[in-house]
Amino acid sequence: MTKNKSITRLTPAACRKIQAEMLEACRKVADKHGLIAEDVGHRNMDPGFSFEPAFRVSIPAPDGTAYNLEKEMFAIFAEDYGLRPDDFGAEFSTGRERFRITGIDPKRPKYPVSVERVPDRKGFKFTAENVAALLKDQPTK
Repeated sequence: MTKNKSITRLTPAACRKIQAEMLEACRKVADKHGLIAEDVGHRNMDPGFSFEPAFRVSIPAPDGTAYNLEKEMFAIFAEDYGLRPDDFGAEFSTGRERFRITGIDPKRPKYPVSVERVPDRKGFKFTAENVAALLKDQPTK
């Protein structure tokens, strides 16, 4: 049996490699139970010393993809807030930072749209009007 080399510093490349291996193991367990495991990035990286891998395990939707309750809820409420159902997951820039839409919560009437900052996945809340305007201002691809 060969001993693996111990990691002494968690570089971004090392974190990606470790997370990919963990996702592979997670997918085997999920598949055993008829579930789907997805990589949803990582959070709270403490440069060099720790990171929090993030996985989502869910039941499969009828089309075989992972069921995402946030996406389903967004599709139901998006038009009530001047957004489109396919805006879920869309990215926009405030000029200084990039964000990705992750949900909508009608229980928060002033700031119903949930987003995450793209580089570190930190969550924020925005007004629907602000998000609609920022999405409109994005350059077309």
